[in-house]
Amino acid sequence: MIQPQTYLNVADNSGARKLMCIRILGASNRKYGNIGDIIIAVTKEAVPNMPLKKSEVVRAVIVRTCKEVRRDNGMTIRFDDNVAATTNQEGNPKGTRVFGPVARESRGYNFTKIIPLAPEVL
Repeated sequence: MIQPQTYLNVADNSGARKLMCIRILGASNRKYGNIGDIIIAVTKEAVPNMPLKKSEVVRAVIVRTCKEVRRDNGMTIRFDDNVAATTNQEGNPKGTRVFGPVARESRGYNFTKIIPLAPEVL
């Protein structure tokens, strides 16, 4: 469960290292975001000499959360940290690589371009 003011790690090589969620897109007063949701975030830490700079506002899709997600077959899946991948306005990833596993739930939200970049889909 991601809410405003939550810090997330970045799963791609876009140049950002840490993001802070400032808005969950969807309904007008949505409080929490989960895997596959789009958020508006601000870059809190960035790698030098990369496209994304500190204090830049970006869109991102949540790919891993600490809060467990229950699947239809009864299995629950939980990750060690909260992670997002930066995207542009059309939903295409800004980075060319995605680090770490990505939850299968993000496939159902039309983020099919992030799935092939990931080394593992859980």
